[in-house]
Amino acid sequence: MIKCIPVSGKERFISQSSDTSITGWWCTALHREIMQYPGPPTSGQYQQPYVPNYGPPRPGMQHGAGYNPGQSPQPQGKQAVGPYGAAGPIPGRPLPPNSTANGPASGQPYGGHMNSAPPNGMGPPPTGPGGPMQVHGQRPNQYAPPGQPGPSLVPHQNNIGGQPPPQSTAGTAGMTNQMAQINLNQGPPTMGPAPTSGQGQRFAPSQPGPYGGPQGGYRPAGMPNQQQPGPPSSMPGPPNNMAGPPNSMAGPPSSMQGPPGSMQAPPSHMQGPPSGPLSSPPTGPPNSMAGPQYGMQGPPSSMGGAPLPPMGMQQYSGPPGQVMHSGMSSMGGPPQGVPAYPGGPPQGVPAYPGGPPVPPPQGTPPMSPGGPMGGMRPPYSGPPGHPGMPPGPPVQPPPKKLDPDQMPSVIQVIETDRNARGGQQFLTGSWGQLPPLVTTDFQVIDQGNSSPRFFRSTVYSIPCNQDMVKQSQLPIGLVVKPFAVLPEDEMAPPITDHGPNGPVRCNRCKAYMCPYMTFVEGGRRFQCAFCSGITDVPPEYMQPLDHMGKRVDVAERPELALGTYEFLATTDYCKNNKLPQAPAYIFMIDVTYQSIKTGMVHLLCKELKTLLDKLPTEHGMKESAIRVGFVTYDSTLHFYNVNSALAQPQMMVVSDVQDVFMPLLDGFLVKLSESRAVIDSLLDQIPEMFFETKQTETMLAPVVQAGLAALVTADMTGKLFVFHSSLPISEAPGKLKNRDDRKLLGTEKEKTILSPQSQVYTNLGQECVKAGCSVDLFLFPNSYMDVATIGQVSSLTGGHCYKYKHFQAATDGDRFIHDLTRNIETVSGFDAVLRVRTSAGIRPTAFFGNFYMSNTTDVELAAMDGTKAVTVEVKHDDKLSEDAGAFAQVAVLYTSVSGQRRLRIINFAFTCCSQLADLYKSCDTDTMVNYLAKKAARDILQSNPKTVREGLISRCANILACYRKNCASPSTQGQLILPECLKVLPLFVNSIIKSDAIAGCTDIMVDDRSWLMQTLLGMDVLSSHAYFYPRLIPVHDIDPDKDDMPNAMRCTATRFSDSGVYLLENGLMMFLWVGLRVNNDWLLGVFGVNSPAQIDIDSPRLLQLDNPLSVRLRNLVEGIRATKPHYMKLAVVRQRDSLEPWFKQFLVEDKGANASASYVDFLVHMHKEIRTILS
Repeated sequence: MIKCIPVSGKERFISQSSDTSITGWWCTALHREIMQYPGPPTSGQYQQPYVPNYGPPRPGMQHGAGYNPGQSPQPQGKQAVGPYGAAGPIPGRPLPPNSTANGPASGQPYGGHMNSAPPNGMGPPPTGPGGPMQVHGQRPNQYAPPGQPGPSLVPHQNNIGGQPPPQSTAGTAGMTNQMAQINLNQGPPTMGPAPTSGQGQRFAPSQPGPYGGPQGGYRPAGMPNQQQPGPPSSMPGPPNNMAGPPNSMAGPPSSMQGPPGSMQAPPSHMQGPPSGPLSSPPTGPPNSMAGPQYGMQGPPSSMGGAPLPPMGMQQYSGPPGQVMHSGMSSMGGPPQGVPAYPGGPPQGVPAYPGGPPVPPPQGTPPMSPGGPMGGMRPPYSGPPGHPGMPPGPPVQPPPKKLDPDQMPSVIQVIETDRNARGGQQFLTGSWGQLPPLVTTDFQVIDQGNSSPRFFRSTVYSIPCNQDMVKQSQLPIGLVVKPFAVLPEDEMAPPITDHGPNGPVRCNRCKAYMCPYMTFVEGGRRFQCAFCSGITDVPPEYMQPLDHMGKRVDVAERPELALGTYEFLATTDYCKNNKLPQAPAYIFMIDVTYQSIKTGMVHLLCKELKTLLDKLPTEHGMKESAIRVGFVTYDSTLHFYNVNSALAQPQMMVVSDVQDVFMPLLDGFLVKLSESRAVIDSLLDQIPEMFFETKQTETMLAPVVQAGLAALVTADMTGKLFVFHSSLPISEAPGKLKNRDDRKLLGTEKEKTILSPQSQVYTNLGQECVKAGCSVDLFLFPNSYMDVATIGQVSSLTGGHCYKYKHFQAATDGDRFIHDLTRNIETVSGFDAVLRVRTSAGIRPTAFFGNFYMSNTTDVELAAMDGTKAVTVEVKHDDKLSEDAGAFAQVAVLYTSVSGQRRLRIINFAFTCCSQLADLYKSCDTDTMVNYLAKKAARDILQSNPKTVREGLISRCANILACYRKNCASPSTQGQLILPECLKVLPLFVNSIIKSDAIAGCTDIMVDDRSWLMQTLLGMDVLSSHAYFYPRLIPVHDIDPDKDDMPNAMRCTATRFSDSGVYLLENGLMMFLWVGLRVNNDWLLGVFGVNSPAQIDIDSPRLLQLDNPLSVRLRNLVEGIRATKPHYMKLAVVRQRDSLEPWFKQFLVEDKGANASASYVDFLVHMHKEIRTILS
């Protein structure tokens, strides 16, 4: 039934690579500190274990005995400069030189024996090209007088915790505790002479790596290759009569009385593996976590006490600086300086708090015939200074607290890359080179390889065979962002018209002409780089070759000189062999009671009158060619005739929603410039027409069907803007039931509520894709809406889904209008088809993102803009050659906003490698995180959360274990070695596991979880980086006179100050945390109040006060928002307020909800997993 009703104000119708070494002995102290196990009650506060830091290597040191870093392959060929800025080699088929790294060579530290102790005598500081060994401002070695024995310490880069030096068994009297003076944020000073020739090489960083560190491996001097066998951890403890030292040795100063809680034997209730999401069957803790180390001839000097004689076992010649921490209980136990459990804890007692019990002994400890007393342990004769005990070092100051900032930092990685490559030009002509990080500002010069803004890869050197991929577990993933927005100083991809015959292609594989094609036979034919097929060159494309075998016009043709360019498509690339029309935008507005009362309809109609002026145009066009139409709906559909010949708009009502059809043709889709007066009149009258509506039930599927029918009838592609407010429960196709049950999140049954409950919206989305109809959902729910089901129409069509929970126009209007404005004015490609072609030996196998695939090769999107990215997984199907390299070509066929059918071509060339060291040097962490996160989001719908989390942990552990086994310099098992390019990978993997999109905790609503999963699948590399490691900026000390971006800080609450203010953003949300002791002048300048308690935390925006500080902070917030796809609403959080726990969930280095692991916890767990794999 159709009703034609004249619309007026009086009549109303009512009807959502170098080694980053992390020494492993600290694992025990580290883990115990995390567990915060207080131990038996003692007086005073517990002392934290002392963990020194080995900082990054000093410049000027010799390269170690690891592999030699290979140079980035440079293409060979003649340089050519053309009108497109091509300054690189003339492409044809450049053969990059092979980049092969030598395997690690075995050094001979300390006299040529890898396990021997360092030479006696500390000696003078080392001399030579490196000068005296000082680490980041530390003083030269003054730790021991000449003649005192001691090992030589050579720091690894980013050594966490490090290994303190063992105390010598002789000559310890008078040795001062210099270790207490080490700055935990820097490397330790060296101890003893550096090894000379024949004693092992000193190491130095090689050429800078992509993360600011050296490319090659480090080889620490004096570091043994193998750990000596020690006694089993079940050796019996000391006898009961060892009651401890006298009162004169009662322990540390009163300010830190009592031993560290982590050093006590845990009570029985602490036995067993740690709880939480990272729990797994106990595999035994790493050696560094199994209690005190063996062969340590004395306690740590910071703890005082006398050294112990040998324990009747083989002496341990472990890593230099290995220190055993021991505590003293006020209830008795071993004296200070004696381990609580010599040789390990007793049977049944966990080696570390929360860890598994130590298994029963398997044999007798090995005896060392060379030790004193025939290898038998001498009896304990008393504390230091008493008869029968050798002299020991004096009591030293208490050790410093463990500093988690010693671990690899994302902030440090970002700053290092910005300092090294920020503001510089990135030339794409060299194959296999890593681009700057996504967080670095740089200018791209296209020289034949595509810009990293369009194309990024997890690795830039492809393994020659699949066995290397299986061994390393490194994924080969491509992240393609075809319509990325370019900076003003970069050239947009040029458009080439090859005439009625279309672009030149390979006859065999249909790859498009690109810089990698090789012309032969005088230019009459060309050989394809992807399939090696020979194709005749069309006569109109024929050009002679120069003496180098290159075409003479190579610098003048974009397809021969650039990595990214466009072709004008012919009718052969169009549906029905007919050139398309310009697209159309249809605005479909929910006018039920909820939408009217929240102010959404009134705000939307008011703002649309100005937003329509921002419809996208192409360069040179005076006005947009896009047509617009309008529909309102509740339980019926209302179409509007806005023909320019009408004085007032007409409304046509379709009440038969079971079989939706288009009630009018002429006057529905119009040009804005022709019908502006009628459209403005309609937008003024819609809020008045439905102001008194009582209709609460609504529908959705018939609404999308109506918009699709309108575009199909008009033979256009386009976009539907659907503004919807509630669960569609009206009697119509697509009616849904309320199945909200967040108790299922995190369980094996969660996929039942995260998957669509009906195929209606899935099938509808597929129909929209085939017709080139994209759907953007703007949701305004007050309750459950089933985003997992209705979101299919937006995710399958390549559209956006925005969600404004508990929307109120007064508080959320800015966010809604900003998102709508950004969406309307963004240039998009419509009716797009994306295909990835690769050279022989590799092929794309899986795709991740928001799109639809009707076959195994074509990615179909009804619309795609500059914020969307597609992630592609690539696998081997044959072996590759290091000489030939590997190639990838992405072709996107789309309709522009002006109605032109075009092809955007994106080309990329990889080097190939046969060495794992070269593979690890070519990794891009940010791209790998994007791939891993999207794969996890897809797998969560096919598996259970526990399996997905364990899969991420296992893959990360295998990646790092393979590097440790095959690429790192030999070292003890107590060290955690991280490749330079992947040193922050554990942090990101832990963040993925804890994220709301993957974690599945019950603290989040089901709709929020579904929305985050769909949003994650469409993210590019920069967006996923920001989401998994939010940016945290201190703003209490910003300079009002500057306009630059303040430096970010590590995402942890340990850096917070009660007098500070911090801004946190992750691309989707923004918080301003205010401490309770903030300066009153700062509060007055920003909030206009004198106390944090007076701040209006419900205000959606900062006050516009007329002072430099207020202007500076507001400009900072707006500047961050302008770079993000989604408008971030600012939430003000006071310290110790009710919103603070929500805010702290985004501090990814700290413990999360449901006891999820902190960065420190996860790194300890990862070290354990790696050691399990290696053993």
